[in-house]
Amino acid sequence: MNLKFLSLNIGVMLLSVEAGAQQRFVDVDALIARMSLEEKIGQMTQIDLGVIARGSICNLEKPQNLDSQKLTTAISMYHIGSVLNVGCGSGAMSLERWRSIVRQIHRENQRLSRLNIPIIYGIDAIHGANYTLGSTLFPQQIGLAATWDTALVRKVFAASAYETRAAGTPWNFSPVLDLARQPLWSRFFETFGADVHLSSSMATAAIKGLQGDNPASPYHVAACMKHFLGYGFPLSGKDRTPAWIPDRELRAYFAPPFQAAIKQGAMSVMINSGAINGIPVHANADIMSGLLRREMGFEGVAISDWEDIQKLLNVHHVAADLKDAVRMSIEAGLDMSMTPNDFAFCDLLAELVREGRISERRLDSSVRRILIMKARLGLFDTTIFGDEIYPDFGSEKHKNLSFEAAAASLTLLKNNADVLPLKNKERVFVCGPAAHSMHLLNGAWSRTWQGNDTSFHHDNRKTIAASLRNYLGPERVLDDAACADRKSLLRMAAKSDKIVVCLAEDPGTEIPGNIDDLNLPRAQQELVTALSKLGKPIILVCCFGRPRIIHETAKQAEGILYAYLPGDEGGRAIAACITGRINPSGRLPFTYPRTANEFVNYDHTASEEIHTDFSNTAYRPEFDFGAGLSYTRFRCDTMVVSQEALGDGDSVEVRVQISNTGNKSGTETVQLYYRDPVASITPAVKKLIAFRKISLEPQTRGTLRFVLYKEDFALVNRNLKKIAEPGIITLQVDRFKHDINIH
Repeated sequence: MNLKFLSLNIGVMLLSVEAGAQQRFVDVDALIARMSLEEKIGQMTQIDLGVIARGSICNLEKPQNLDSQKLTTAISMYHIGSVLNVGCGSGAMSLERWRSIVRQIHRENQRLSRLNIPIIYGIDAIHGANYTLGSTLFPQQIGLAATWDTALVRKVFAASAYETRAAGTPWNFSPVLDLARQPLWSRFFETFGADVHLSSSMATAAIKGLQGDNPASPYHVAACMKHFLGYGFPLSGKDRTPAWIPDRELRAYFAPPFQAAIKQGAMSVMINSGAINGIPVHANADIMSGLLRREMGFEGVAISDWEDIQKLLNVHHVAADLKDAVRMSIEAGLDMSMTPNDFAFCDLLAELVREGRISERRLDSSVRRILIMKARLGLFDTTIFGDEIYPDFGSEKHKNLSFEAAAASLTLLKNNADVLPLKNKERVFVCGPAAHSMHLLNGAWSRTWQGNDTSFHHDNRKTIAASLRNYLGPERVLDDAACADRKSLLRMAAKSDKIVVCLAEDPGTEIPGNIDDLNLPRAQQELVTALSKLGKPIILVCCFGRPRIIHETAKQAEGILYAYLPGDEGGRAIAACITGRINPSGRLPFTYPRTANEFVNYDHTASEEIHTDFSNTAYRPEFDFGAGLSYTRFRCDTMVVSQEALGDGDSVEVRVQISNTGNKSGTETVQLYYRDPVASITPAVKKLIAFRKISLEPQTRGTLRFVLYKEDFALVNRNLKKIAEPGIITLQVDRFKHDINIH
């Protein structure tokens, strides 16, 4: 969406808002002309709730209450433009308290602000309104990607926006659009996976869901793309550590999901905390101003991540002092500083302008973008809507949507001898760390930042063990809850027909979520090994935020169900799948490594396939990208391509016929790939170009239609230009291949 028409010199015309709000004309440039330097800098300042709450920054009064004197200082002296999150070290609050806090901020702003420019509240609503008690927690993004269902993902993000706006917050720091191509990275689970096309498709759906057709609606929020750019590919695998990414790869792999979101009208972007090729992104004008704005056409608000201007000084060591760090970030193109704990940014930026080192006109550009976002959200009219218009907050409707998303994400990776679903009268033993834990099903960003505070309960949602007992009856479900030691656990397991081991990793994100080893924790490996000696069929349920290495453990299991971090309805969905009430249809959105050091993605080059014996067998993942089984059988019958050549303005149609040859209804994801046999840049062995889902009854068939254009085959060449090179392209669906000629 082009936002230039919104600012010009004539101002902003708001659209009609749902729930009876009136149209409003806001002359942005006239407003900027009336603003003092301090008021402009205030608009560029975002503080944490802890700065204006009672108590010290990371030791707040609980539950949180605002400190009227601190709030007066923030508004009257510093003219703050934004507040974020729940306060350092704090957790979720009730819907009523959120609305009370937000109302108080806006009421004081109306009383104290000379120009009455609304303050915008922002929050990390990562998989639902996770900082609001009673909200619906959906699967984490990696699980949503596994659904390969953009329509469903759009619904989930729309519901998340609804519940976030219900708490009075119109700005959501979501979605994460980093590519998950480094399995060690602690925020792997927050992404839409490792593939450019899948991630870009999901990015479009997420922005549509969050912002809707009119972001000023009481049911939508401003989206914030994270984290521009290359944040998810640290060389060490540790969060916020350097990435080394050539300019071509940056544009070919990491930029496209952001470009898709920009095309959909994403209103803001958060900048990468780390460094690329030795330059911190918060000080990199080539990335923020050159690539993001000039090349990609982004016209929205660029905000820093937590304290990242300060980190130019004390972490990256590229600034002589904090004032120099402020100068670097503003010159590079930053619009708003997430200055969570003090007002140093305000004071130092004012000094820089008065000294003539940064022009006030430069500030006007950022303030204009910020005011346009506030205007598009309708905040000049209504900062918080009545609570009576949110009957679906935490409703059964949203819980059922969460269940639907969790069910659609479940990915069956192994099912020897049809060990799943369970047969009639079979008794099952359930154990493992995730069997009785909702926190391990939700992961980080669940009521608290790290999601590991067990004092926050999950509103009577059912665990995997409880859900199995609910479906099968207590007489058919044994579990390890009362087992005092390994010996008693094995005795109990021996009484069952099948064993379900619910594996997990501890919740964690960002730096606290860093790990040194991708291997499954030893205690869980030893548990499966001990159980395997009983001779009972073992089913692994993997509740992981990233692909933990299970190569040896997988050999001991007959079935593997990958559940990702499925949210509050995950236990119910997993049990429904195990018992056959739903048929799994999830597909891996990343390449699952076999060993801890095999970080090779499916779209690798041919040289990465050369083994030590010089055969082309080195690429050997545990499970390939797009993998996933069903309780029924699908067969690709035909692939028909409409023409042999493709030129400018042309399109080619690919028709694929699929049959359900099994005895159960099910859903298949048809994946269309292509290969460029010869290119000016070493080509991938294959790349995803399109996908569609189809649901079929037993012994029926259906046809899917894909339409492709020349630009769909474009690559980024050595001159950093995106072009479709002439030559042969091979299309592939399942076992079928067909060549077309690009000219």
